[in-house]
Amino acid sequence: MDHVAQVAGVSRATVSRVINQTRNVDPEIQRIVNEAIAATGYVPNRAARSLVTRRTGLVALAVSMDGAFEEPFMGQVFADSFFGRALNGVMRFLRSHDGHLVLMLVDSAETRGQLMGYLRQGEIDGCLVISLNAQDPLPEMLADAGLPAVLFARPSRPMPLSYVDVNHHLGTKLAADRLVAHGCRRIATIAGPQQAVAGQDRLQGVNAAMAVHGNPYLPWEEGDFTVAGGAAAMERLLARNPDLDGLFVANDLMAQGALAVLHQRGLRIPEDVAVVGFDDSAAALACRPMLTTVRQPVEDMAAEMTQMLLRRIEEPGQRPTSVIFEPVLVVRDSA
Repeated sequence: MDHVAQVAGVSRATVSRVINQTRNVDPEIQRIVNEAIAATGYVPNRAARSLVTRRTGLVALAVSMDGAFEEPFMGQVFADSFFGRALNGVMRFLRSHDGHLVLMLVDSAETRGQLMGYLRQGEIDGCLVISLNAQDPLPEMLADAGLPAVLFARPSRPMPLSYVDVNHHLGTKLAADRLVAHGCRRIATIAGPQQAVAGQDRLQGVNAAMAVHGNPYLPWEEGDFTVAGGAAAMERLLARNPDLDGLFVANDLMAQGALAVLHQRGLRIPEDVAVVGFDDSAAALACRPMLTTVRQPVEDMAAEMTQMLLRRIEEPGQRPTSVIFEPVLVVRDSA
């Protein structure tokens, strides 16, 4: 550090502030110090920094759902582009802040206890949580313990934890309005799993949006956010509502499965049945025809939650906060 300070023409304390990303350092000074670091080949000693800062630079990404992590669920989770997009957003932000990620699959009281222990003992600095069940006890455990954590999606009940989310009700309104504008009059929906907050919000949202259009009830079937689940739900919907002409599906993977069933029945998309999904994931582009869908900016949401966590680690006393992202309708060929 003395060598870096000499090359940069600043004090050793200034070099330390730049390395530790302390706020209120002039951007020009940061640039000069970073150039000196590159020129000298300086690499901070992580163990020494940990002793001084009492931080490890490690952040956990916990994917949490009781009893879920066995085949075929594991393959379904990591085949879903949502998780890849979220991971990309977290990694992108951490990489630019000299942080490192630990992926944890939390599926039992034992693994929840391990995560809580790592946080309490300072083995990891904080936790990003993707919870797949509204009854998941992990968020409340983290809130009660006052540990640094941020949730992807609002908790099922109010608690003092920061979170990011998308405006599900606006997103489902965009979808409902699109189907009505297309001329659909017999609209149904494939909902997400009702033990998930997102599944609940999207079902409530599309029903509320359709009520504004004078339709107080939508036929619906519950899916599980997978292609197979969407196909099975579509079969059930058609058995009860063979004349439906519009469909909102709570995520793109289920929409992909639903479209396959509609094609098998000889129904044309969008002439016979218009379809709108949610997420704007890779699955939307894999559909034939390509899927009109509601985009939630998963990468940006994941980067924001990571930034919120690092702020919470830096300032432990700060109040919880929430950031709600606005969805956008992406019009393609299915509606």
